[in-house]
Amino acid sequence: MTEMTNAIRPILLAQLLAAVVALAGASTAMAQAAMYPSRPVRLVVGFTPGGAADYVARAMSDAFGKALGQPVIVENRPGGGSSIAADAVAKAAPDGYTVLIASPSSISVNPALNPKLGYSMRDLIPVTRVSSSPVVLAVNPATGISSVQELIAQARKSPGVLNYATSGNGSAPHLAGALFLQVAGVQMTSIPFRGGSPAIQSVVAGDTQLTFGTPPSVLPMVQAGRLRALAVTTRERSTLVPGVPGMAEAGLPDYAIEFWYGLFVPAGTPASIVRKIFESASLAMQQPSIKAALAREGTGVALSTSPEDFGAFLAEDAKFWIKLVKDAGVKLE
Repeated sequence: MTEMTNAIRPILLAQLLAAVVALAGASTAMAQAAMYPSRPVRLVVGFTPGGAADYVARAMSDAFGKALGQPVIVENRPGGGSSIAADAVAKAAPDGYTVLIASPSSISVNPALNPKLGYSMRDLIPVTRVSSSPVVLAVNPATGISSVQELIAQARKSPGVLNYATSGNGSAPHLAGALFLQVAGVQMTSIPFRGGSPAIQSVVAGDTQLTFGTPPSVLPMVQAGRLRALAVTTRERSTLVPGVPGMAEAGLPDYAIEFWYGLFVPAGTPASIVRKIFESASLAMQQPSIKAALAREGTGVALSTSPEDFGAFLAEDAKFWIKLVKDAGVKLE
């Protein structure tokens, strides 16, 4: 009996030590969560400066930081249709100091296009949607195209000759173009760039002929007369982009697409930190100055009621994007 007791004692001690270590770790995590945030927070953008994601991130960062109580630093990690940024955040420490601002491209589309990605949606916790806006179909004025119907006629006359610039394979502008080709029954060639700004510059320079671009990227060039806006990608006109017809008015009533941006943190982030980020972002995005700044660039504030609400939205929204990817035959280059 004594021998058995002596044999069991080390096992019990080991189990006790493991329990003490686990409890200490849990206590440390709880203490860190209670003190959050105690240093600046990184807001990671998957595209180059000057595009829609970058504009939304920078427009909200100051107010977001004030609500959190620490500075929010915007960090651009372009490439892979924003999958590089999503992968980096998914692998970051789950402590609330690394936050991703992302669109459907990195959350729903890229995993559908490339099952070999180093991350999946399970590696990220949805916090809240922050914005929503249409895409703008715009052409270089030198093309002589002044309407959607003229664009369709030109594309049918010369299949595959017209090039449309996008902010990367699988991005919202890319898929807006893919849906257009599908609905209009035309062929054009997608030319991917590492962000919205270089894509728009290529159209302005005449290297590509048109774009399905985000409003912050396109509208300044439209207002300067360097691009011509043909339509917004919503079925009806949008108050966010005044003076530009919707697709129904432009003669393509079966076409409609919008995109959003939302905040995500690495899986494993404590619920109290997720809630703190959600509340701070919601407070920031409701500031009149933020709403006005985004509206000037054709973007509207669109907040979730909770992280759980955003998660439920994503589950349904992903169905649309994944179906589009499959139906349009979108592939990675």
